[in-house]
Amino acid sequence: MVDRNQATQSKPEQPAAGRESAAEKEAGAPAGANVDSGDEVAAAVSPGPAEATADAPDGDLVPTVESLARELETTRAKEQEYREGLLRAQAELENTRRRAERELANAHKFGVERLLSELLPVCDSMEMGLAAAEQDEADAAKVHEGMALTLRIFQSALEKFGVEQVDPQGAKFDPEFHEAMSMQELEGVESGTVTAVIQKGYVLNGRLVRPAMVMVAK
Repeated sequence: MVDRNQATQSKPEQPAAGRESAAEKEAGAPAGANVDSGDEVAAAVSPGPAEATADAPDGDLVPTVESLARELETTRAKEQEYREGLLRAQAELENTRRRAERELANAHKFGVERLLSELLPVCDSMEMGLAAAEQDEADAAKVHEGMALTLRIFQSALEKFGVEQVDPQGAKFDPEFHEAMSMQELEGVESGTVTAVIQKGYVLNGRLVRPAMVMVAK
């Protein structure tokens, strides 16, 4: 007599395919529907030829190696042009600076050249006057005339360079241009009037170089 437990254990298992078929039947789906489901999903996900063409980037917008190389060459040419322009500008600036320094040095060195050319005739006149005064038969009147001529030449040379003489004889005392050496009482002379000029003053283009030394009435 066979045991029921043994009979139950010896009963073969139902195939997996049978169980799946039963599940499909319960769900109301056909038995072969599961076979083609993967292909249908792949067909739904992958785009068609028209969609793939629409999504692809425009060929004109994609830079090529040749176009990039041309742009690089153009950029390098512009860079070289700008660099050469900068070097030329720096060289011109350096030349201008050196020229200005040279002109300034020449101005300091030869700035009195024109004044010297105006003073040389004064020197010549003084030498001739001294030579005339050293002669035994020297005429005092002629020597005096020569010295007066020399003084006029000298004053003319000073005026050409903006130098003016300050001779305040009989004028009102001005402390900006005059220096009082002493004061004296004189009848009939207003107080503060310059009565005598001991040494004349000089002004260069309106700027006082040396004040006139004077005597002033009380």
